[in-house]
Amino acid sequence: MSEYLIIGNGTAAAGCIEGIRSRDSESSITVVSAEEHHVYSRPLISYYLEGKTDLDRMLYRPRDFYEKNGVRLIFGKAVKCDAKKRTVTLADKQKLSFDKLCLCTGSSPFVPPFEGLETVEKRFAFMTLDDSLALEKALTPESRVLIVGAGLIGLKCAEGIAERAGSITVCDLADRVLSSILDSECAAVMQAHLEKHGISFMLGDTAVRFDGSRAYMKSGAEVDFDILVLAVGVRAETALASQAGCEVNRGIIIDNKMQTTVPGIFAAGDCSEGFDSSTGSRRVLAILPNAYMQGRAAGINMAGGSSALDDLMPMNSIGFFGLHCATAGAYPQDAEVFEDRSAGIRRLYVRDGRLCGFIVIGDVSRAGIYTSLVREKTPLDEADMDKLKKFPSLAVFLPETRRKKLGGVV
Repeated sequence: MSEYLIIGNGTAAAGCIEGIRSRDSESSITVVSAEEHHVYSRPLISYYLEGKTDLDRMLYRPRDFYEKNGVRLIFGKAVKCDAKKRTVTLADKQKLSFDKLCLCTGSSPFVPPFEGLETVEKRFAFMTLDDSLALEKALTPESRVLIVGAGLIGLKCAEGIAERAGSITVCDLADRVLSSILDSECAAVMQAHLEKHGISFMLGDTAVRFDGSRAYMKSGAEVDFDILVLAVGVRAETALASQAGCEVNRGIIIDNKMQTTVPGIFAAGDCSEGFDSSTGSRRVLAILPNAYMQGRAAGINMAGGSSALDDLMPMNSIGFFGLHCATAGAYPQDAEVFEDRSAGIRRLYVRDGRLCGFIVIGDVSRAGIYTSLVREKTPLDEADMDKLKKFPSLAVFLPETRRKKLGGVV
């Protein structure tokens, strides 16, 4: 019998629990959750504010998930990890022992050292359910909202509160929205759509100083607001891993089995730094599907099985006010770019006869085919590319691959 300990209670933790239980149905599992909530789907916090979902439908797993899997759930914050003694200490001084540990500590908002930030009474992050609930209480139909950050978090916040605020202004030092996943032309399409729904932008500009409810911008402009949302970025939570002696860079360094540099300690999800198969480099892949896959692999390996992930990559599927966007892989400068604009934007990046990345805006219903091609590095000939330019089709896969993807049906 083993003692399994999981720090964190998000998507990666749920995957880890299920991975462990796929191999070991008897040993104890303890989960430490800094948030006093059942595991929920974080991307839904903006939809909660929109009124498109509720707290029950936000659950990532059923209410009886912990009970059915024999999990002891502890609400508390882990503050110390001793790898030699195999213990984790919580803020209330409680000590938990482990044989195998998985760090699913996620990430936390990055807050630049803004001058005068402490003078802002109503300021919020937008990463957790508690953030969403707090913001909901502060909003009024007259609220002037300033969001610092035009990335995924900032824009989903803007969408979520669009019908609940008087005005919304989004600023970002980058010259375009969603700068981490879209090029300038595609970003302009998304920005124009957001502007049609009342969102204002100040791009290439950001707040540098606050005085109460006034922001002083880098450009010299001044913006008055009632509510401030900081969505500048996130940082992986690596403190416990560092204490335990694990190698840490931007995230906790892991191999393809989610093992850290300390035996018996694993990491998964937004806190970890693994291998990006689309670029061949190490990076933090803070994306929900990857978090689950990493967590499940970690759990299987903790329980004595063998599960390796060598094909993780960045991928996003998002939508704002009905306009959807899907991206995956890399967009190298030396790639050949194929584009179709018959219905939205379909931009494919091809290098060495393989699809290495894509951006689709509009109809994303079969974009998963593109994702598979990128992930599996499928060779493509000219005929395949002609098919893919206009519409993603399973016809580009070999017959045996099609049978596998279709469950044995061709």
